[in-house]
Amino acid sequence: MSTEVANAALLLDEQICFALYNASRALTARYRELLEPLGVTYPQYLVLLVLWQTDRVSIGQLGERLHLDSGTLSPLVRRLESAGLLTRTRIPEDERTVQVSLTDAGMALRTKAAHIPEQICAATGLDLAELKALQVQVVSVAEHVRSAAHE
Repeated sequence: MSTEVANAALLLDEQICFALYNASRALTARYRELLEPLGVTYPQYLVLLVLWQTDRVSIGQLGERLHLDSGTLSPLVRRLESAGLLTRTRIPEDERTVQVSLTDAGMALRTKAAHIPEQICAATGLDLAELKALQVQVVSVAEHVRSAAHE
């Protein structure tokens, strides 16, 4: 590899990590604006998305789904519980397992959040098909990187 090619490979604008990071920050900022009137943060919204899809899940399942450890997830869940959007209960068969489920207020918030995906799509400048193709690609990249880390 020539020195010129090696140097170009180390330019900030040539880094996929920076492009993804920059896009993520921009999207998260837009989500923050849209979520503020609902009284939830972006990470809390991710928890709610999982619960709107599957109302009753264990903390472990929630962590797997969001790729978050319990140290990060527990404060999110506690704040959502304090806000009256979900409840935490221990499963009688296994006291170590904590299950979370939506309250009526948590379920009602779904209707108030229904406009968010459309507004995010518009903010990207991509049409729905392009956005879906990008999402599939980014998920594939994440899966490949996680697999490579375990090799």
